[in-house]
Amino acid sequence: MLEIQTKQLPPDIVVLEITGRITIGRECKQLEWATDSLVREKQQKKIIFDLSGVTHIDSTGIGIIVMSAGQAKQAGGELRLAGANKHIEQVLKLTSVDKIVHWTPTVSEAIVGF
Repeated sequence: MLEIQTKQLPPDIVVLEITGRITIGRECKQLEWATDSLVREKQQKKIIFDLSGVTHIDSTGIGIIVMSAGQAKQAGGELRLAGANKHIEQVLKLTSVDKIVHWTPTVSEAIVGF
């Protein structure tokens, strides 16, 4: 199961707190739709995915992260990742996502310099 909580931080940063598995299936699409809604409808340009509650990610999840980062960049913004556990961090490095999307150990660090 995948749960997504949205937190608005002043002045214009949105944190998506993600809990569960970012894997193939309908639930994974929720993350894609949430990002799309933030960028297109709400004109949010500074987005952080808080991955501290994510237990597993597969290639579909990696694809959604990369696509979401591209979408934010195209809108003149940026997507950052924060809080990944060791397993998720390893997957991000193995797939070179850490070279495409800014990654930090904590949300507080992701906010810095936004």
